[in-house]
Amino acid sequence: MKSVDVAKFGKVAVMFGGTSAEREVSMNSGKAVLAALEEVGVDAHGFDPKFDYLDDLINKDFDRVFIVLHGRGGEDGSLQGALKLMGLPFTGSGPQGSAFAMDKVRSKYLFKGADLPSAPFAVVKKGKHFDSKAILDSLSGRVMVKPANEGSSIGMSQASTPEELNKAIETAFKFDNEVLVEQWVVGREITATIVDGQAMPLIEMRTPNEFYDYEAKYKSTNTEYLCPAPLNGELTARIQELAVEAFELVGATCWGRVDFLLDENEQPYLLEINTVPGMTTSSLVPKSAAQHGMSFNDLVMTILSQTLAPEIAVKETGI
Repeated sequence: MKSVDVAKFGKVAVMFGGTSAEREVSMNSGKAVLAALEEVGVDAHGFDPKFDYLDDLINKDFDRVFIVLHGRGGEDGSLQGALKLMGLPFTGSGPQGSAFAMDKVRSKYLFKGADLPSAPFAVVKKGKHFDSKAILDSLSGRVMVKPANEGSSIGMSQASTPEELNKAIETAFKFDNEVLVEQWVVGREITATIVDGQAMPLIEMRTPNEFYDYEAKYKSTNTEYLCPAPLNGELTARIQELAVEAFELVGATCWGRVDFLLDENEQPYLLEINTVPGMTTSSLVPKSAAQHGMSFNDLVMTILSQTLAPEIAVKETGI
């Protein structure tokens, strides 16, 4: 990106850690972002809501916030709403876009209403009766079970018998009171990075695991990342267009990631939208940006620069 006067950013709080189930991932992302900002000369400081109070943002004269909090409390709109009331510009989507994207059930309803391709699904609520056999029969006999508001594949598992489904739902209920049961799609895992309203090169993730789970994402040395994804130009463009459309549909803005499954007939299915995706130097978004010709430091500065946009400043200060 072009040279930027770092002084105009003022004092920047890099918010990471927190108390969600994704704390460990957030810590790694936040440290990488903080190091990048410090390297280019930004007056950046780590800020962990697990130990730091939000009013310290005002008391310590911070001018803006770079959000690298994954999961609840950082990606679900609650933090965004607080910062908006405080008049502090922040990176990423606003309260509404963050909330819709984080909620897998609500975003599925939005995809369905907009006629965007997404696998058939059912919703199970804690304390409400459900028929595991009937759910499996309606969803082709094999499903993926997900807590409605978790990321990084936390609490997810697959099921193909009523007994397995009962156990999978019980596991998911440890993380949420609402659970998404999604028809299993056999296919390739593809992700699209969005920055400034444009989709960057696609990535295909290949793992020997049954699906791209937490272990495959953060611990395995056997996961392959193909960037750009080995798809023809027409299919690539179609997935990128779908990614931007879905991103805008939920009200997400600025930057993020949209995940897909591509079935054996090359039909893409939307999985979910991430408004604060991983930001270690080896995460998916930086990999896509690198293929686009953008270094990690440039990516971080591009995201931070979005807080200087006049329309963003107006929205967040209420002027």
